[in-house]
Amino acid sequence: MTEKTKSLNFIKKFISAALIVLILIGTMVVLTDPFYHYHKPWFGLKAVLNDKEYQCIGTLRHFDYDALIVGSSVVENNDNDWFNEAYNCNSIKAVRSYGATADLCYLIDEAYKSDNEISQIFYNIDPSSLNADTESTFESTGCPMYLYDNNPFNDIQYLFNKGVIMEKIPYLLVNSYIADYDESLSYNWAKWKTFNSQSILGLYFRSKEVKPMQDEKIYEEKLRGNIELLTKELEAHPDTKFYFYFPAYSMLWWDGIYRNGETAAYIYSEKEMVKALLKYENAEIYCFQNEPEVITNLENYLDTIHFSPEINKLMLDQMKAGEYRMTEDNYEKMLDEMSAFSDKIVTELVVPYEEQGLFNYQD
Repeated sequence: MTEKTKSLNFIKKFISAALIVLILIGTMVVLTDPFYHYHKPWFGLKAVLNDKEYQCIGTLRHFDYDALIVGSSVVENNDNDWFNEAYNCNSIKAVRSYGATADLCYLIDEAYKSDNEISQIFYNIDPSSLNADTESTFESTGCPMYLYDNNPFNDIQYLFNKGVIMEKIPYLLVNSYIADYDESLSYNWAKWKTFNSQSILGLYFRSKEVKPMQDEKIYEEKLRGNIELLTKELEAHPDTKFYFYFPAYSMLWWDGIYRNGETAAYIYSEKEMVKALLKYENAEIYCFQNEPEVITNLENYLDTIHFSPEINKLMLDQMKAGEYRMTEDNYEKMLDEMSAFSDKIVTELVVPYEEQGLFNYQD
């Protein structure tokens, strides 16, 4: 056998071996599928969910459910079983950082493309979402679009991904077969955080100046676009019951928007959104913003908007009991009362913190 023939045989064997290794690696990723890109969990694997940008879209397409828990990071510390027990449903989370309306509606639309019949949606409305951009931001913020775009040819970025092979798959296996992972705590991050006054005061950087109050309609164009996005969902899915709610942000969040001159704009935006949503029979709306015992107790918070899981559970219990429900008869009064309470926050309730020098100030 000539040297040339030996070399060619070696190359053929090397290529064959490499192809076998690649096929085995790709098959392993498909079978375990830590991002649920191809299927729901099987072989006794658990739904180990801790990376929403990579996993949420796959769960919406492949999991079995009849209810959605929709919102930003403030909903991630909900236990899915709380909703399942309270509303007799099988829920999963559709979550996106910042909770912009366009992004959340994108996820809802993907859920409706699945084979699931969705009977209930629990939708957290962050005030900032009312003036957010009305175009989805997944691609512009660097999300792994090969998991979103239904293009099988770019799945190579998933099938032969070092991070997936060396980190995500082992993490999935350990949490499925060794660790006591609770599947109902999807995307939950609370156990690694501390909720108390020291935390929120350390993370709140107050503006030194108080800007003049801006016109209430400064966000009008984006507001109308976001109203249209949500009302379209209500119109398109009349058999789904939507439970919208405004979460219990801390009093320091209200202090912050006051100093930025935005209080009137946020109150107006909420009124306009609620007025539009209340026109639909399949919508219920709740407002947990004006709860003095909650929002003035800084021990409940990590930062100005993120509260402990106990507050998540409290809001759910109150919603189930019909408390703080907004109707056509009371929604303006409820939000006017919130506006008045925000005045009390900045003129009375934060004054002791100022006097004791407990605030950090922006440069």
